[in-house]
Amino acid sequence: MSERISEAELAVMEVLWEEAPLTATDVAGRVARQRDWSLATVKTLLSRLVAKEAVGHHLDGRRFLYSPLVERDAYVTRESRRLVDRFFGGRLMPLVAHLAEQQSLSDDDIAEIEKLLREMKS
Repeated sequence: MSERISEAELAVMEVLWEEAPLTATDVAGRVARQRDWSLATVKTLLSRLVAKEAVGHHLDGRRFLYSPLVERDAYVTRESRRLVDRFFGGRLMPLVAHLAEQQSLSDDDIAEIEKLLREMKS
């Protein structure tokens, strides 16, 4: 998968990462909890995701069942790397510094970062 996933497509992916395979109707029912999308809109998004090779589908009787072809962890890793590369020259520390300067880090966040660093050192 080389093309980026839009915010709307990501909402569909989140449903499929939670449970798959699903029909377009099933996906629409789950997405409707957060967004007011028609079945046609969901089908369009699924078609785009299939074209991007982020989602696969197979015929089950008279309906298609959709499943993610990209694991959520792999997607999150790729998008995180893209963010760090694009805004922070590929370096993580400027991102952490930016968050700290903007007071976006809570005491719990800082404690988690410290714990992670300790674990990485040992």
